[in-house]
Amino acid sequence: MTAPVITIDGPSGSGKGTVARQVAERLGWHLLDSGALYRLVAYAAQKKGVEATDEAANAQIARDLDVCFGADAQGHEQIWLEGREVSVAIRTEQAGEGASRVAVMPAVRAALVGRQHAFARPPGLVADGRDMGTVIFPAARLKIFLTASPEERARRRYNQLKDKGLSANLAALSLEIAERDRRDASRPIAPLKPADDARIIDSTSMSAEAVVASVLELAAEWLPAK
Repeated sequence: MTAPVITIDGPSGSGKGTVARQVAERLGWHLLDSGALYRLVAYAAQKKGVEATDEAANAQIARDLDVCFGADAQGHEQIWLEGREVSVAIRTEQAGEGASRVAVMPAVRAALVGRQHAFARPPGLVADGRDMGTVIFPAARLKIFLTASPEERARRRYNQLKDKGLSANLAALSLEIAERDRRDASRPIAPLKPADDARIIDSTSMSAEAVVASVLELAAEWLPAK
């Protein structure tokens, strides 16, 4: 490993994306949103007319992804796919459902491993996903598994979608999150679960700021003082 890594894994709606982004910003480290890569594969496949069940074709898309990550002047996420801005398009529930389906494909996961490892550069990396601490960065110095109640996760996801101007139905989201949890936890390759040495944080009744503070406090136990 070429740089220190903090992994933040957890189910959909646990707040890991928000927390990972803020921790990376506070530390001045790089950020890997691994879920975005799977969403991009699913989105690109749909645009190219590739069947969701065609593993070989989806894996080829994963290998060929022409993607660029960045942020606007206000620090908001910006993602370009083949030169087209897709930040909002890949955050829909349809894209998330597609990502959960391609993520069970061993060939797709293998195609994205090297791309994810490349994010680990000095001064450090905060990696957000579902298998960052168990599969991609098993030697990470700090592994967080962030969770929350299903009801709270559905509410958060609902608010995120509404804030982006996307349509959302809370009852439907609850069902979709339950199905995604089942699929992610039962897949044979890299199932969603805490690493054996992960610190588990239940954020149900915590603000994002409180979770960030907890992660930074844990990181301070081994990071050199500035």
